[in-house]
Amino acid sequence: MPGPLEGLKVIDLSWGLSAPYCTMMLCDLGAEIIKVERPLGGDFTRGNGPFIDGVSVYFESISRGKKSITLNLTTPKGKELLLRLVDTADVLVSNYVPGAMERLGLDYETLKARNPALIYATVSGFGQTGPYAQYPAFDVIVQAMGGIMSITGEPGGAPVRPGASIGDIQAGIFTAISILAALYERNQSGQGQAIDISMLDCQVATLENAFARYLIAGEVPTALGTRHPVSTPFQAFETKDGYVVVAIVGGVNDQWPLFCSAIGRLDLIDDPRYKTSYLRSVHYDELEPIMSAPMKQKTTREWLEDFRGLRIPCGPLNTIPQVASDPQILAREMIVEIENPKLGKIKMVGTPFHFSRTRPKVSRPAPSLGEHNQEVLGGFLGLTPEEMKSLKAEEVVA
Repeated sequence: MPGPLEGLKVIDLSWGLSAPYCTMMLCDLGAEIIKVERPLGGDFTRGNGPFIDGVSVYFESISRGKKSITLNLTTPKGKELLLRLVDTADVLVSNYVPGAMERLGLDYETLKARNPALIYATVSGFGQTGPYAQYPAFDVIVQAMGGIMSITGEPGGAPVRPGASIGDIQAGIFTAISILAALYERNQSGQGQAIDISMLDCQVATLENAFARYLIAGEVPTALGTRHPVSTPFQAFETKDGYVVVAIVGGVNDQWPLFCSAIGRLDLIDDPRYKTSYLRSVHYDELEPIMSAPMKQKTTREWLEDFRGLRIPCGPLNTIPQVASDPQILAREMIVEIENPKLGKIKMVGTPFHFSRTRPKVSRPAPSLGEHNQEVLGGFLGLTPEEMKSLKAEEVVA
């Protein structure tokens, strides 16, 4: 069964992680992704380790299923070939530094004149407008500037970068959502439009609770380790052999009495200092050692059995190898096996999209550089073998 975006053609002028993550999601959903790369070297992440038999594991993880062609866009012929591809495309995605596409003559207004229905999506560190627009940026920079590093880590400790490139990934997700919204609107209007996504904007958008506490309540959020700022207990606890995470929120279904029963501290149930989740957070410093001491008396597995028996939300703190073998992850097909022409069968992270009828899938590996030159340039654009040979000699393709 084809994916829900079957038949959608996307020209991918992206590199790095943010925009390639966006186009990977569109690819998983069935879109045809034509990744346009530099003839010499291609996307720089092809050079990111680790390597297995010369294959970049990093590039493989974000470029699966795409088609790669090489075009030197600084040459008139390379640019003209791209324009001809754009004429038949639904979407173009780019994360060049603002101004670069204009210098290449590939700005939105130019492409709109050729293809008025084109969705033209750009991702950059700070967006196409504002005083920082021309500054280059990578994930760690927008994480620092967006505030998340100031609230990550242990209280009083040095700032900590989260263990995933969420600055890039969140921007990729927001870009994909924007593209799908623009495609829906195009069904009504028949017109394309430009999309401007800023990685920094996306960081601010995903810290809505932290900013609400500051802007409305006047609180300055700080690093709290694994705990939640307004819900307690809502954190990782050390056990006899590892960690267990417990999440109890206030309100109608406040499970604080059940938690107190599980840790053998019934005396805490009616203590007015701990009556609500918010009050427990206010008095956290005195409450934390009281909660933590009993947790070290049992193993993680024992606590999971106790808490799950009481329907208290909980889970183990897993390592990556533990997640990769978790029965829930395997049942949801979040670890899949595909065939790589160099490496044979390899395992990869699957797609989180699940539909009842149209089935997204991860079926093809990342392409080698220029692997689909003949298919795309020869098949879609009708270039003859002689023309392809001439373009190679002129270093327009490689």
